[in-house]
Formats: sequence, structure tokens, C-alpha cells
Amino acid sequence: MLRVAVLGANGFIGSRTIEMLHLAGLAEVRPVVRTVAGLAGSSRFDLEGRVADAFDRAALRRAFDGCEVIVHAIAGDRKTIIETAGTAYEAAEEAGARRLVYLSSASVHGQAPVPGTDEDSPLSDRQPIDYNNAKVRAERKLLSLRKRGSVEVVILRPGIVFGPRSFWITSFADDLLRGEAYVMDGGRGICNSIYVDNLIHAIFLAMSASGVDGEAFIVGDDEEITWADLYRPVAEALGFNLQQVPDAVYTDPPFSWKKAAKQILAARPSRAVLGVIPGRLRRALRSLLTGRSRQFSPWSFPHAQQPSTGQPVATLEKAMLYGCRYKLSDAKARGMLGYRPIVSFAEGCRRSVGWLAFTGYPVCEVNFSQSPIRRHRRLIGG
Repeated sequence: MLRVAVLGANGFIGSRTIEMLHLAGLAEVRPVVRTVAGLAGSSRFDLEGRVADAFDRAALRRAFDGCEVIVHAIAGDRKTIIETAGTAYEAAEEAGARRLVYLSSASVHGQAPVPGTDEDSPLSDRQPIDYNNAKVRAERKLLSLRKRGSVEVVILRPGIVFGPRSFWITSFADDLLRGEAYVMDGGRGICNSIYVDNLIHAIFLAMSASGVDGEAFIVGDDEEITWADLYRPVAEALGFNLQQVPDAVYTDPPFSWKKAAKQILAARPSRAVLGVIPGRLRRALRSLLTGRSRQFSPWSFPHAQQPSTGQPVATLEKAMLYGCRYKLSDAKARGMLGYRPIVSFAEGCRRSVGWLAFTGYPVCEVNFSQSPIRRHRRLIGG
């Protein structure tokens, strides 16, 4: 049986990966977490868990020993995203692993990708959302290491991953109960969703598919859905009418030209040009650029406006997500991985609401007529 180490095994996606692969008997799974407390969830399965800091290559090598495949499912800040990708690859190589499956994000294409965007579209690490830039750089680091390394790399780019324990479900439920929930344009924007079990199915396929080394795959649900489609079941389960949830606006925050100039001057092309300019002139140029300030943003959101009294204000990330008008295609994953979603969007919503009820949210009514574990085994195993 395939022996798999899951890095970040106590997170939302990592823990579900452990559950599904183990319960369906698809792999011999080894949870790898940063602290002993992180093994609490997987301990009910009596698995051979390991504790290792993802920045510590030697510790990771020991944790990966004997595993054929490494699943990198670590979340975190910019430093964590970029540095642990490289550390995990090097440790996997030293441990003799065959393949590393890296969970990136469809956000490398932006929160509102232009129509026609696919895996061959050029990526930018100068986006307004730093998370996107970090994921782009992590992907590039892994592919660079692969060029001179022996461990294969397969990259998955899921969109909005929802389901039990998902941020997107719990945060909206919490906001509703606090009276802080909002949508934009009535929730009509496209949500590039993927139910968590569909993502785990894609991970399972990426572990052993042939001819996919060095490839990136967008993965998503079958259905084209809107944000209203995602949020409505949660709202109705908690006794709210989604149509009464207020529309937010996005307003550009005050922007300093000084800050923008520093970012421009820090860019690699700018440093190369400045390097050939005499020192006195270079200092004068820096002083001129960074000494000015004005209310201007190069990332100005096209629909930015001033809120009316009491109208909620969206974050930039949510404004872009809620304004998306394009469903990313997973045609490449279907063709090369044999990917097909195993859980419908409607069933994913049913399970998500059921989980809210299980954890104590004031859900009105839930039908628990079918065992989720039994269904998971049938779907992923067959």
C-alpha cells in the first residue's frame, strides 16, 4: 500500500486528507505536525504520527522516512508558504520520496481571473493580495528545485474550499449571528468552489497518476455557482433570508505615494537600473520619489465607492472574490488526472449545514438520513 506523509495534518484540508485516505484504505497515512498537540485529531485512528517543524529540514527528513509521497498542506503567512515549500522538497529528496503533491491555490490567477484563464496563463507575483504572490513564488521555487532534484512535483490549484470546518462556512455563519454578514451585488459573482472531499479525491489521483510531473492543475466542483448559492443554505439553516443580508461596497484605503515608490524601488528591475546611476543622483532620485504623497492607488478597485450611512465596507480580497465573473476550468485535471468531482455541490452544502448543527450552531432543521463516512468510502473507493 502507498505510504503517504501529510504535512500540515492538523489543518482543515490536511485532517480531512488523513480521514479519507485512512478510512477508505487507500494509503498508509502518516500525519506530520508541528507540535504534539497537533496529533490530537488523528490520534483516534492509531496512526504513526510525527512531530516536525516545517522549517527544519532534518526533522522533516526523519518524518518523511519510508514514505513514497509527500502531501504539502501547510497554511500560513508569506514566510511559511514560501520557505516550507523548499524545505519540504529538500527533505523529501533526502528521505527518498518519489513525489510531492503541493496544495497551491487558484488565487495564483487572482481572486477575479479574466475569462479564458487556465494553467498556461502567466502568473504574476506583483498582485495586490500578498497571499497570491506567496503561492506563486512557492510554486516557482518547487519547480526550480525539481529541475535539479529527483522528487517529482504535482501542483493542485483549488479555489474556494468549503465543507465541514471550512473558514468559508463558519465565518459566514458567525457573521450572520453577529449581524456583520455582507455580500456584494446580491451574491451574483461566480464562486470557484470545490467541496473538500473533491479536493482530497484530486490529491489521491495526483499521488500516482503518470505523466503529470511538473504540472499544475486547477480543480473545482462540477457546477457553476454563485456566492449566493454557497451562502443561502447557511443563511436559511440559521433562520436568515439571504436577500436581507446587506450589500457591501469597497472603498480604496488612503494610499501613500511614498509607500508605492518604495515598492517600485525595491523591485528587481528598478534595483538593476539604480545600480548604474551615480550615488548622489541615486539618493536624490530616491528622495524625490519617496518624499511625495498623494491619495492614489495603483490597485484601485474599479467599483470602489463611498459607503452610505451604515453600509458595510468589504475588504479588497472579498471585493475581488465577490466580483468574479468567470468559472475556472478543470479540463486539464479531468484529462490528465482523470479527475471527476465525487460529491455534488448540493450534497456538500447539506453536509456543511449538518456539521454546523453538530457543533452547536442554532440550525433550524437537518436531515441526517445518510451516513457521511459510508458515502465517502463508496465514492472515493469506487
